[in-house]
Amino acid sequence: MSDLHCRSLCLPFVVLAFAGLAGCGSFDGASNRIASIISPYKSDIVQGNVVTREQLAEIKPGMPKAQVRDILGTALLVSVFHADRWDYVFTLNRQGLAPQSRKLSLYFKGDALERTVADELPSETEFVATLQTKSFLRSQPVLEASEEQLKRYPLPNKTVTPAGSGVEPATEYPPLESGRP
Repeated sequence: MSDLHCRSLCLPFVVLAFAGLAGCGSFDGASNRIASIISPYKSDIVQGNVVTREQLAEIKPGMPKAQVRDILGTALLVSVFHADRWDYVFTLNRQGLAPQSRKLSLYFKGDALERTVADELPSETEFVATLQTKSFLRSQPVLEASEEQLKRYPLPNKTVTPAGSGVEPATEYPPLESGRP
């Protein structure tokens, strides 16, 4: 092959390679708008213990640690240096929203709850509402058929064995265990 013929064949590949490399550059200026529309999916990150207002309302000073643990669950942080303090921490990171963080600290004297220090906690319904995704919040289609639409489809045939046909339904079942030790 001649040198000129080889160059004319290689030129499209070189142009495509440079175009591909140009796409790997960083987004800036007008391209930033495209980057905000086309962005990788980032899953929601939920960490820690969710404590709601309703749960906190059930906690009373003087309660033993075991009863508090039954209501709130195991604390996320229990320090060796602060054995009489339990910390319940919750964080929620969602794409496109500011991270949420809530903290509840319980102080014990011996085995009894002395006091609580908490951020503003959500109610159960408020917390569930924060977890709903945008796709769930879109209007859902009505899943009802009119009488006319239902008449278009025939009812399924039900096979019923007539009484006395000799086919009896099973009334005894084999044992579940084989009886071996």
